[in-house]
Amino acid sequence: MDHCSSLGKTALLIAMAEENETEDYVSSAREKGFEVVTGKVGSMDVQKVIAAVETAAKRASLIDNNYRSQHALYHAILDALQGLGRGPLQLGNVLRTVGLRFAVVKGPRTLEDLSDLWIAVSMYGMIGAPIKGHEHEVCGLGINHL
Repeated sequence: MDHCSSLGKTALLIAMAEENETEDYVSSAREKGFEVVTGKVGSMDVQKVIAAVETAAKRASLIDNNYRSQHALYHAILDALQGLGRGPLQLGNVLRTVGLRFAVVKGPRTLEDLSDLWIAVSMYGMIGAPIKGHEHEVCGLGINHL
């Protein structure tokens, strides 16, 4: 699979891959030098979505304890959530829930400049009323410079 040619595209493809294809996309991304972590989160609480992504990135050592990397990740998450919510994301307070797969990818923005590090957060899944069958697909992508 030679689909992983840029940071954002790589993050989106990994989050949107079918369950049985995810590891192929992750392996391809890692071969190109990207650092990757994936996960799932479902909640009516935006803070829980943010916490799940931050925790996964920290556990995988994609970010460290310095303020700059944490801040870059936080803003990439917020940008991805803006895409999901068509603006500022509101969930529980307007009776909405999400079930998402996410990918956090760290590396160069393009493979031509390996020294320029960025972080991308992509999310793909369902959003809707907390009633089975009352949801639809959404995706979001946020990219921030490290």
